[in-house]
Amino acid sequence: MKTKRFKLGALSIALATGLMIFSGCESLTNTQKGVGIGAAAGGAVGALIGKKAGNTAVGAIIGAAIGGTAGGFIGKRMDKQAEAIKNAIPNAEVIREGEGIIVKFDNGILFDFDKSELKDVAKSNIKSLASSLNQYPGTDIKIIGHTDSRGTAEYNLGLSERRAAAVKAYAVSQGVPASRLVTIGKGYTEPIADNETDLGRSQNRRVEIVIVANDQLKQEAKNQGN
Repeated sequence: MKTKRFKLGALSIALATGLMIFSGCESLTNTQKGVGIGAAAGGAVGALIGKKAGNTAVGAIIGAAIGGTAGGFIGKRMDKQAEAIKNAIPNAEVIREGEGIIVKFDNGILFDFDKSELKDVAKSNIKSLASSLNQYPGTDIKIIGHTDSRGTAEYNLGLSERRAAAVKAYAVSQGVPASRLVTIGKGYTEPIADNETDLGRSQNRRVEIVIVANDQLKQEAKNQGN
């Protein structure tokens, strides 16, 4: 229930903010207002209703959105990068929402049970992802680790942090600047499925990589609209 209330609250804030800012500005064209509202509301709706990602990932995309024609420029850039990632990493789930991208890996693809050392296939996946990140340098990346609910909260938090750190370390070894990468461990606090079933627990064990525009790309996008 807490997760649902948080998500509904985030959605309401995104909708209200988008409507107040973009509908209330007389200097914006109808097209600009539409793009702005779509970035604040449409992307949030897609992520929240789909329940494909945790609150931290969804919040990162909502928080980074700037809307307007600049947001539309960023969205087009993200469309291209998302398509490239889908083609390069077929066993990852790529979610395009608002002005960002969420790349989701099942922990079973990346790690053995209860381990934080990357498997060989994981290294191949992250190498492909790193190549895309290097081709699109105008972004910041959050790496978010999640676990299922078995075990203590303290242990699962530590495991999720170690796994996120392992993904970051390998991405850095493949040329992605460490300054672009932030790691977050959430343990079992952001489930996307029922922890009472084997299938649900397998879905909750995951790593989410959130890609959003950095300040430089946002400024470039704003300049394009001038």
